[in-house]
Amino acid sequence: MTDVVIIGGGTAGLSAGIYARMAGLSAAIYEAGSTPGGNLCGWERGGFYVDNCIHWLTGTNPAADSYRMWEELGVLGGVEIIQNETLYTCEYRGERLSLSCDLERLRRDMLSLSPEDAKETERFIRAVRLAQGASGVAGKGHDRGVTPSLLLRSAPAAIRCWRMTAGELAARFRHPLIREFLAGLLTERFGALALLVVFATFTGQNGGLPRGGSRAAASRMAERFVSLGGRLYVGKKAVKLERRAEKIFSARFADGTEAEGGSFVVTADPARVFGSMVDLPMPRKLAKMYSDPRLFRFSSVQCAFACEGTDLPFRGDFIFELGSDGAALGARRLVLREFSHEPEFSPEGKSLIETMTFIDEEASLMHISRSADREKYAESKRRIARDTLGAIVSRFPGLDGRLTPLDVWTPATYRRFTGSEAGTYMSFAFTKKYLPVMKKCRVPGTENLYLAGQWLQPPGGLPIAAKSGRRAIEEIIEYDF
Repeated sequence: MTDVVIIGGGTAGLSAGIYARMAGLSAAIYEAGSTPGGNLCGWERGGFYVDNCIHWLTGTNPAADSYRMWEELGVLGGVEIIQNETLYTCEYRGERLSLSCDLERLRRDMLSLSPEDAKETERFIRAVRLAQGASGVAGKGHDRGVTPSLLLRSAPAAIRCWRMTAGELAARFRHPLIREFLAGLLTERFGALALLVVFATFTGQNGGLPRGGSRAAASRMAERFVSLGGRLYVGKKAVKLERRAEKIFSARFADGTEAEGGSFVVTADPARVFGSMVDLPMPRKLAKMYSDPRLFRFSSVQCAFACEGTDLPFRGDFIFELGSDGAALGARRLVLREFSHEPEFSPEGKSLIETMTFIDEEASLMHISRSADREKYAESKRRIARDTLGAIVSRFPGLDGRLTPLDVWTPATYRRFTGSEAGTYMSFAFTKKYLPVMKKCRVPGTENLYLAGQWLQPPGGLPIAAKSGRRAIEEIIEYDF
């Protein structure tokens, strides 16, 4: 019998499996899809590699707490880290502002753009510095934690951000480009605290890109697990956890096979686990998150385009207002991303451009509902590609005739491949006055059932998923061994 049976081979499941083996426990991962990785994935289209997940990876600075975790998981360590000069550039009414990897440069750029916003700019930069220190990446060497002087200078500004949404923070500034710059990355509804963390991560040299992108990172994790003696099975969709009293004794799969284990770790969206995969109600603390008005789920509609030539009118990530084009796409802004930092993603002489438009939970569920009719859904995706292409060409006429749609993916795609109830690729976004804390992994009322995954702590994402896998094994060792 296997010590730890893990349902789901995404980041959380692979992390749980690796840490189980590092602790000397036998472990088996059962993944419903054909390849491990979950959201951490990419795919081939027309000779191009479409990267789904990593826009930046928190934990690429060796001074950060999570760097060692990524090394242990095989994601980092001997892998080249690409550190772009900017995370994104925002354009509004003909002006541009970029999130530079140099915080002092960002400060100068904001002050030069809008001297009248000097007071608000200095407050915001102080708050970012404190957030850097909280991750251990503050200072000129990006290797310092929170010092008493930093805490004294910056705490009021950080607390102020915690009390606001990104939209409310942006509204404190007079210059329209700065307002758009602060509200456009995560949208207005997000808590400004989340924005601080993003800025602190990138300017602290802690948000680089591992060479090879998402699929390569997932492959390294899977190889690490197998090299430690773990067993990895794909095409194994779990449908039921069989239990007697308070103990799970086996997992049953859609192909009729079963797996017995001493402890079980489930990494799927809890909304699709409790009352279905396992005949138990969702734990109270988790259920509270699903109904908390400070939390909300969101997703995106995304496209990939092949581009003739390598001379693009932007670099990195580029955000611009859609204007009249936004009505067709149901969004205010379009995020563009190019991959010149990964030349192997495109055939020679060509470029890859991906796009993203954020949508709320209601729109996500609409896409999922529409996907039930395959022909209507296919036409919907063709329309999205046409409208997105039109918006790009409207902003960059020089790209007219150079772009060819490669793929479109929606919340229905995430629902189909990852099992997320609302077709989301992260867990819960949080608004103001919320402090994200990871919930315990052990399911109350059971002796050997544990959860792992980004759903245990808003806003989710790769580091939280990986940490939850590690924590699940720590709790198994504490309670079961």
